[in-house]
Amino acid sequence: MKSLHDKVVAITGAGSGIGRALALELASQGARLSLADVDGTGLDETVRLLGNHTAFVQRVDVGVRQQVEDWAQATHAHFGRVDVVINNAGVALSGPVNSVSIEDYEWVMQVNFWGVVYGTKAFLPLMEPGGGHIVNISSVFGLSAQPLMSGYNASKYAVRGFTESLRQDLRMQGSKVSATCVFPGGIRTAIARTARVSGSFEAATGTRPQDAKATFERLFINSPESAARAIVRGIRRDRARVLIGPDARLLDWCVRLMPSLYQWVFTTVVRWRFLRRARHQPRGSRPVTP
Repeated sequence: MKSLHDKVVAITGAGSGIGRALALELASQGARLSLADVDGTGLDETVRLLGNHTAFVQRVDVGVRQQVEDWAQATHAHFGRVDVVINNAGVALSGPVNSVSIEDYEWVMQVNFWGVVYGTKAFLPLMEPGGGHIVNISSVFGLSAQPLMSGYNASKYAVRGFTESLRQDLRMQGSKVSATCVFPGGIRTAIARTARVSGSFEAATGTRPQDAKATFERLFINSPESAARAIVRGIRRDRARVLIGPDARLLDWCVRLMPSLYQWVFTTVVRWRFLRRARHQPRGSRPVTP
């Protein structure tokens, strides 16, 4: 896909972060946009930022299959075709496995994994006759596992496996549709701030959830705008995968060079950071572990 001018692009999670940056970047290239997000206020702000560039907008919870399917059909009815779908919407979950509830695991998988499946399955038949491109957003957490992130890791590994197999299926079938899996490093969005954290996180780590979120946010070195530009380049060049940021490339090489050792390194670093923070808390503020 050499140019995205006049192409119809559908984006989930368009009310903030990478989704909003994608909408603005693609609008600047003359694409026609269908935008979805569960946050109606965020969507309204994205539309305001688009200025005179009009977009088809629909409030959608990507974890609800019928809502995604209705949005796909409405997009096709509005534009007459769909050229690109970017399954970007996602949520985060943190905590040790023994304290994360089954309900929280189901929630993160419903949004991060099933939302991608629903989006792919809903739009693929609408793209097949003329061709197109499917972009699914995984994460560096789909390349490497991290302590305290089992639910998020599971969802992003699942997106990676699904998308890489999808691309092979499409090629094997001679389809005119292709697929790209995206692995962002730390992007300066609100995903850490809005993450769910298990109730025993503080007891397990010696760190308050808000302090841990602030620590993670300081590691977010990439802007949504740079992520959007990298994704658009990936679509135009039909990349199988797109790594976003030097942190993503570094983690990718760590896993390649140290497929087992990297886990020990990450665990040691995280434990040291949390325990050091706990030792510097006032005595009365430290959690009491039974």
